[in-house]
Amino acid sequence: MSNERMYARFHSRDRQVSSQRLPVSHDEWEYRARQILTDGPFGYISGGAGTEDTMRSNREAFFEWNIRPRKLRDVSTRDLTVSLFGQTFPTPFLLAPIGVQEIAHPDADLGSAKAAAESGIPFILSTHSSYSIEDVAGVLGNTPRWFQLYWPKDRDIMVSFVQRAEKAGYSAIVVTLDLPEQGWRERDIRNGYSPSKAGLGTANFMSDPVFRSKLRQSPEKDMKAAIAFFLEIFNEPALTWNDLPYLRKHTNLPILLKGILDPRDAELALQCGANGIIVSNHGGRQLNGEIASLKALPKISEAVQGRMPILLDSGIRSGSDIIKALALGASAVFLGRTYIYGLAVAGASGVKRVISNVIKDIDISMMNAGVKSIADIDRSLLQHVSE
Repeated sequence: MSNERMYARFHSRDRQVSSQRLPVSHDEWEYRARQILTDGPFGYISGGAGTEDTMRSNREAFFEWNIRPRKLRDVSTRDLTVSLFGQTFPTPFLLAPIGVQEIAHPDADLGSAKAAAESGIPFILSTHSSYSIEDVAGVLGNTPRWFQLYWPKDRDIMVSFVQRAEKAGYSAIVVTLDLPEQGWRERDIRNGYSPSKAGLGTANFMSDPVFRSKLRQSPEKDMKAAIAFFLEIFNEPALTWNDLPYLRKHTNLPILLKGILDPRDAELALQCGANGIIVSNHGGRQLNGEIASLKALPKISEAVQGRMPILLDSGIRSGSDIIKALALGASAVFLGRTYIYGLAVAGASGVKRVISNVIKDIDISMMNAGVKSIADIDRSLLQHVSE
């Protein structure tokens, strides 16, 4: 099917969906996305590593904590804002970096960025995006944005990405540490599906002057060779803590390290001069059986002791989930799969509805918990199920 026909089909579908009642819960969004997407794309988005125990653990970890609400507190007004690196954000969540969004909807990152801009929610662009750093920045306008860096084998290309992001107004660099190699994903293997091998999600590479300079011919003349080079350099399993100062030499932006699950690594992040960390297991997509992000959070928070912001990724589905994460030490959280399902179902309108629902859920949950501001949320608000 030609791109023109594909776009026409998706946008026709969006118009039809917009006249229908959109989903509310994560499970409803996932169900509707399943009706739209074929096995390959849906499995890639919804699946995890191995038998997907880590994905289940991410959710089950939230069930181990109950909110213990306080009563007779004036919650007639609420303050959902959080401040990170000198910027104030309207809510305690950001849209997580998710690659190859074109497999969900042809508008891809542009659709998600449009919804983020219209909602005022910070957006994090993946290195593996379907549209370039500059194109997405153009849609976001003045909306806060961070750039997520998959550190490639070629350092010149890495530096080029960072410099492009800084020039395009991205205000932080999020270095993903947990992808020395793509996880063992049984759904993708079963479906014989690999968007990377098809050259999807390569916009930042194909548009990068340094990447292009290392090709014998431009991607326009030999896309097969360009994809092969992309696949060759995308992962860097040799990366160590000793490499991080090299990144600091090339940017003054805050650097956050994503994929921290061990307090010892949190301490190393501090020693290396990181400005923040994201407690994350990549949504359960990398290592089957690893610790749930929320379970890792309390010990990491104890180790950091407020010396830098801690964000949480993986397993967030609702306003009460966000409250629990904040109470256990997170400064803010990432919202991931839910908004991609929204994108699949209704493009930018779907993402915007997901954002709106989550904001309302947080607000109502705070009221009913007896909390009037994000700053008031702490460990005393929770009770473990074992207590």
